[in-house]
Amino acid sequence: MDWSGLVQFSPTQKHDIRSISKSVTSLLIGAAVSEGKFPPLESTVIDYLPEYADLRTRKNERIAFHHLLTVSHGLRWDESRSWKSRANNERQLLEAKDPYRYGLEQPIALPPGTSFNYSGGATSLLSAALAKAVGQRIDQFAREKLFEPLGIADVEWHCFTGSAEIAAFAGLRLRPRDLAKLGQLVADEGRWDGRQVLLASWIAESTKPHVNAEGNGALCYGYHWWLGRSLLNGLELSWIAGFGSGGQRLFVVPRLDLVVVVNAFNYRDHIPIAILNRLVMPAVTDGP
Repeated sequence: MDWSGLVQFSPTQKHDIRSISKSVTSLLIGAAVSEGKFPPLESTVIDYLPEYADLRTRKNERIAFHHLLTVSHGLRWDESRSWKSRANNERQLLEAKDPYRYGLEQPIALPPGTSFNYSGGATSLLSAALAKAVGQRIDQFAREKLFEPLGIADVEWHCFTGSAEIAAFAGLRLRPRDLAKLGQLVADEGRWDGRQVLLASWIAESTKPHVNAEGNGALCYGYHWWLGRSLLNGLELSWIAGFGSGGQRLFVVPRLDLVVVVNAFNYRDHIPIAILNRLVMPAVTDGP
Protein backbone atom coordinates (compact mmCIF):
# COMPACT_ATOMS: atom_id res chain seq x y z
CA MET A 1 0.00 0.00 0.00
CA ASP A 2 1.25 3.48 -0.84
CA TRP A 3 1.32 5.54 2.36
CA SER A 4 2.74 8.66 0.67
CA GLY A 5 0.76 11.80 1.22
CA LEU A 6 -0.92 10.54 4.39
CA VAL A 7 1.54 12.18 6.78
CA GLN A 8 3.60 15.30 6.31
CA PHE A 9 7.22 15.43 7.43
CA SER A 10 9.24 18.63 7.74
CA PRO A 11 11.42 20.44 10.29
CA THR A 12 8.45 22.58 11.29
CA GLN A 13 5.80 19.83 11.32
CA LYS A 14 4.65 18.63 14.72
CA HIS A 15 4.65 14.84 14.71
CA ASP A 16 2.71 12.44 16.91
CA ILE A 17 5.45 10.87 19.04
CA ARG A 18 3.06 8.30 20.52
CA SER A 19 4.55 6.49 23.54
CA ILE A 20 7.62 8.70 23.71
CA SER A 21 5.04 10.78 25.59
CA LYS A 22 5.58 8.31 28.44
CA SER A 23 9.25 9.28 28.65
CA VAL A 24 8.30 12.98 28.64
CA THR A 25 5.91 12.26 31.52
CA SER A 26 8.86 10.78 33.40
CA LEU A 27 10.75 14.06 32.91
CA LEU A 28 7.75 15.96 34.29
CA ILE A 29 7.64 13.77 37.36
CA GLY A 30 11.32 14.57 37.79
CA ALA A 31 10.46 18.29 37.69
CA ALA A 32 7.84 17.78 40.41
CA VAL A 33 10.27 15.69 42.47
CA SER A 34 12.87 18.47 42.22
CA GLU A 35 10.35 20.85 43.78
CA GLY A 36 9.41 18.38 46.52
CA LYS A 37 5.85 18.12 45.25
CA PHE A 38 5.53 14.55 44.02
CA PRO A 39 4.80 11.87 46.65
CA PRO A 40 7.59 9.46 47.65
CA LEU A 41 8.03 6.82 44.98
CA GLU A 42 7.69 4.06 47.59
CA SER A 43 4.29 5.36 48.70
CA THR A 44 1.03 3.66 47.76
CA VAL A 45 -0.82 4.93 44.71
CA ILE A 46 -4.33 4.27 46.01
CA ASP A 47 -3.54 6.20 49.21
CA TYR A 48 -2.73 9.29 47.16
CA LEU A 49 -5.95 9.04 45.15
CA PRO A 50 -8.63 8.70 47.85
CA GLU A 51 -11.36 9.58 45.35
CA TYR A 52 -10.96 5.98 44.16
CA ALA A 53 -10.98 4.42 47.62
CA ASP A 54 -13.94 2.24 46.62
CA LEU A 55 -11.59 0.34 44.31
CA ARG A 56 -9.09 -0.45 47.05
CA THR A 57 -8.18 -4.09 47.56
CA ARG A 58 -5.57 -5.87 49.64
CA LYS A 59 -3.73 -6.57 46.39
CA ASN A 60 -3.77 -3.20 44.62
CA GLU A 61 -2.91 -1.29 47.81
CA ARG A 62 0.59 -2.72 47.33
CA ILE A 63 1.12 -0.80 44.07
CA ALA A 64 3.61 2.01 44.65
CA PHE A 65 4.59 4.82 42.31
CA HIS A 66 7.89 3.17 41.45
CA HIS A 67 5.91 0.15 40.23
CA LEU A 68 4.02 2.43 37.83
CA LEU A 69 7.24 4.07 36.60
CA THR A 70 8.81 0.69 35.86
CA VAL A 71 5.50 -0.79 34.59
CA SER A 72 5.88 -3.65 37.06
CA HIS A 73 2.49 -2.79 38.60
CA GLY A 74 1.07 -6.33 38.46
CA LEU A 75 -2.21 -5.26 36.86
CA ARG A 76 -3.73 -7.53 34.23
CA TRP A 77 -3.17 -5.46 31.10
CA ASP A 78 -2.85 -6.31 27.40
CA GLU A 79 -2.02 -3.81 24.65
CA SER A 80 -0.88 -6.46 22.18
CA ARG A 81 -4.31 -7.17 20.72
CA SER A 82 -5.70 -5.65 17.55
CA TRP A 83 -6.91 -2.08 17.99
CA LYS A 84 -10.33 -3.29 16.84
CA SER A 85 -10.51 -5.74 19.73
CA ARG A 86 -12.48 -4.70 22.80
CA ALA A 87 -9.93 -6.72 24.78
CA ASN A 88 -7.22 -4.15 23.99
CA ASN A 89 -6.79 -2.32 27.28
CA GLU A 90 -5.17 0.71 25.66
CA ARG A 91 -8.22 1.29 23.49
CA GLN A 92 -10.52 0.90 26.49
CA LEU A 93 -8.35 3.35 28.44
CA LEU A 94 -8.41 5.92 25.66
CA GLU A 95 -12.19 5.77 25.38
CA ALA A 96 -12.98 5.60 29.12
CA LYS A 97 -14.99 8.42 30.69
CA ASP A 98 -12.74 8.11 33.73
CA PRO A 99 -9.41 6.65 32.56
CA TYR A 100 -7.94 6.62 36.06
CA ARG A 101 -10.82 4.58 37.44
CA TYR A 102 -10.46 2.24 34.48
CA GLY A 103 -6.80 1.70 35.30
CA LEU A 104 -7.36 1.05 38.99
CA GLU A 105 -10.28 -1.31 38.48
CA GLN A 106 -8.19 -3.81 36.50
CA PRO A 107 -7.56 -7.02 38.45
CA ILE A 108 -4.16 -7.85 39.87
CA ALA A 109 -2.46 -10.66 37.96
CA LEU A 110 0.90 -10.70 39.77
CA PRO A 111 2.33 -9.15 42.92
CA PRO A 112 3.60 -5.63 42.13
CA GLY A 113 7.30 -5.58 41.30
CA THR A 114 7.28 -9.13 39.91
CA SER A 115 7.24 -8.58 36.16
CA PHE A 116 7.36 -5.97 33.39
CA ASN A 117 4.00 -5.37 31.67
CA TYR A 118 3.87 -2.39 29.31
CA SER A 119 0.87 -0.24 30.16
CA GLY A 120 -0.53 3.14 29.23
CA GLY A 121 -2.69 2.75 32.31
CA ALA A 122 0.39 3.03 34.52
CA THR A 123 1.38 6.31 32.86
CA SER A 124 -2.16 7.61 33.20
CA LEU A 125 -2.22 6.96 36.94
CA LEU A 126 1.14 8.70 37.25
CA SER A 127 -0.27 11.71 35.42
CA ALA A 128 -3.28 11.81 37.74
CA ALA A 129 -0.95 11.94 40.74
CA LEU A 130 1.27 14.50 39.00
CA ALA A 131 -1.62 16.86 38.25
CA LYS A 132 -2.79 16.58 41.84
CA ALA A 133 0.73 17.14 43.21
CA VAL A 134 1.41 20.30 41.20
CA GLY A 135 -2.15 21.65 41.24
CA GLN A 136 -2.52 22.08 37.48
CA ARG A 137 -2.99 20.18 34.24
CA ILE A 138 0.12 18.36 33.16
CA ASP A 139 0.29 20.15 29.81
CA GLN A 140 0.42 23.48 31.65
CA PHE A 141 3.05 22.15 34.04
CA ALA A 142 5.04 20.83 31.08
CA ARG A 143 4.97 24.21 29.38
CA GLU A 144 6.22 26.07 32.46
CA LYS A 145 8.78 23.61 33.82
CA LEU A 146 10.07 21.82 30.74
CA PHE A 147 9.13 23.28 27.36
CA GLU A 148 9.62 27.01 28.02
CA PRO A 149 13.07 26.56 29.63
CA LEU A 150 14.15 24.68 26.48
CA GLY A 151 12.60 27.18 24.07
CA ILE A 152 9.90 24.74 22.94
CA ALA A 153 6.73 26.63 22.02
CA ASP A 154 5.00 24.68 19.26
CA VAL A 155 3.37 21.82 21.17
CA GLU A 156 0.13 19.86 21.19
CA TRP A 157 -0.86 17.26 23.77
CA HIS A 158 -4.15 15.55 23.06
CA CYS A 159 -6.74 14.36 25.54
CA PHE A 160 -8.38 10.97 25.96
CA THR A 161 -11.18 10.56 23.44
CA GLY A 162 -13.62 9.77 26.25
CA SER A 163 -12.41 12.41 28.71
CA ALA A 164 -11.07 15.97 28.86
CA GLU A 165 -7.96 14.76 30.71
CA ILE A 166 -4.56 14.88 29.01
CA ALA A 167 -3.50 11.46 27.68
CA ALA A 168 -0.03 11.35 29.20
CA PHE A 169 0.77 7.92 27.75
CA ALA A 170 0.53 9.11 24.11
CA GLY A 171 -0.58 11.88 21.82
CA LEU A 172 2.13 14.46 22.43
CA ARG A 173 3.05 16.24 19.21
CA LEU A 174 6.42 17.93 18.84
CA ARG A 175 8.69 19.13 16.05
CA PRO A 176 11.67 16.80 15.53
CA ARG A 177 14.15 19.43 16.71
CA ASP A 178 12.16 19.97 19.92
CA LEU A 179 12.07 16.26 20.67
CA ALA A 180 15.84 16.28 20.12
CA LYS A 181 16.13 19.04 22.73
CA LEU A 182 14.53 16.73 25.29
CA GLY A 183 17.05 14.06 24.35
CA GLN A 184 19.91 16.51 24.79
CA LEU A 185 18.53 17.47 28.21
CA VAL A 186 18.84 13.81 29.20
CA ALA A 187 22.31 13.54 27.66
CA ASP A 188 23.44 16.60 29.64
CA GLU A 189 22.11 15.25 32.95
CA GLY A 190 19.24 17.73 33.20
CA ARG A 191 21.16 20.84 32.12
CA TRP A 192 20.13 23.20 29.35
CA ASP A 193 21.94 26.37 28.31
CA GLY A 194 23.82 26.53 31.62
CA ARG A 195 20.70 25.98 33.74
CA GLN A 196 19.89 22.87 35.75
CA VAL A 197 16.32 22.30 34.55
CA LEU A 198 15.98 18.84 36.13
CA LEU A 199 17.92 17.24 38.94
CA ALA A 200 20.91 15.27 37.68
CA SER A 201 20.05 12.66 40.29
CA TRP A 202 16.60 12.20 38.70
CA ILE A 203 18.07 11.73 35.24
CA ALA A 204 20.52 9.17 36.63
CA GLU A 205 17.88 7.27 38.60
CA SER A 206 15.24 7.29 35.88
CA THR A 207 17.63 6.12 33.15
CA LYS A 208 19.24 3.24 34.99
CA PRO A 209 17.91 -0.33 34.66
CA HIS A 210 15.17 -1.19 37.13
CA VAL A 211 13.51 -4.16 35.44
CA ASN A 212 14.06 -6.53 32.53
CA ALA A 213 11.77 -5.64 29.63
CA GLU A 214 10.53 -9.17 29.07
CA GLY A 215 9.69 -10.04 25.49
CA ASN A 216 11.96 -7.29 24.16
CA GLY A 217 15.28 -9.07 23.78
CA ALA A 218 18.07 -7.74 25.94
CA LEU A 219 16.33 -4.47 26.74
CA CYS A 220 15.84 -3.15 30.25
CA TYR A 221 13.49 -0.46 31.50
CA GLY A 222 14.04 2.50 33.80
CA TYR A 223 11.43 5.05 34.79
CA HIS A 224 9.55 5.08 31.47
CA TRP A 225 12.81 4.88 29.50
CA TRP A 226 14.06 1.93 27.45
CA LEU A 227 17.68 0.95 28.00
CA GLY A 228 19.87 -1.04 25.65
CA ARG A 229 23.37 -1.63 24.31
CA SER A 230 25.01 -1.53 20.90
CA LEU A 231 28.47 -2.24 19.50
CA LEU A 232 30.55 0.32 17.64
CA ASN A 233 34.03 -0.68 16.46
CA GLY A 234 34.06 -3.47 19.02
CA LEU A 235 33.12 -1.15 21.90
CA GLU A 236 29.90 -1.70 23.83
CA LEU A 237 27.84 1.47 24.15
CA SER A 238 24.81 1.94 26.37
CA TRP A 239 21.88 3.99 25.18
CA ILE A 240 18.65 5.44 26.54
CA ALA A 241 15.52 5.59 24.40
CA GLY A 242 11.91 6.58 24.11
CA PHE A 243 9.90 4.28 21.83
CA GLY A 244 6.62 5.14 20.15
CA SER A 245 4.50 2.98 17.87
CA GLY A 246 4.68 3.65 14.16
CA GLY A 247 8.46 4.01 14.27
CA GLN A 248 8.87 7.00 16.60
CA ARG A 249 12.27 6.84 18.28
CA LEU A 250 14.39 9.04 20.52
CA PHE A 251 17.87 7.64 21.17
CA VAL A 252 20.44 9.11 23.55
CA VAL A 253 23.95 7.66 23.43
CA PRO A 254 25.80 9.51 26.23
CA ARG A 255 29.27 8.16 25.38
CA LEU A 256 29.01 9.65 21.89
CA ASP A 257 27.12 12.78 22.96
CA LEU A 258 24.64 11.60 20.36
CA VAL A 259 20.90 12.29 20.16
CA VAL A 260 18.85 10.70 17.37
CA VAL A 261 15.21 11.42 16.53
CA VAL A 262 13.23 9.25 14.12
CA ASN A 263 9.68 10.07 13.00
CA ALA A 264 7.84 7.61 10.80
CA PHE A 265 4.43 6.37 9.74
CA ASN A 266 5.00 2.64 9.83
CA TYR A 267 2.29 1.00 11.91
CA ARG A 268 2.58 -2.33 10.12
CA ASP A 269 6.20 -3.26 10.62
CA HIS A 270 8.53 -3.02 13.58
CA ILE A 271 11.15 -0.31 13.17
CA PRO A 272 14.31 -2.08 14.38
CA ILE A 273 17.02 -0.70 16.58
CA ALA A 274 19.18 -1.38 13.51
CA ILE A 275 18.34 2.15 12.38
CA LEU A 276 20.69 3.26 15.15
CA ASN A 277 23.20 0.44 14.82
CA ARG A 278 23.55 0.24 11.04
CA LEU A 279 22.85 3.76 9.82
CA VAL A 280 23.58 6.34 12.49
CA MET A 281 26.40 5.20 14.75
CA PRO A 282 28.72 4.07 11.92
CA ALA A 283 28.40 7.60 10.53
CA VAL A 284 29.77 9.15 13.73
CA THR A 285 33.19 10.40 12.73
CA ASP A 286 34.51 11.12 16.22
CA GLY A 287 34.27 7.83 18.09
CA PRO A 288 34.29 7.32 21.85
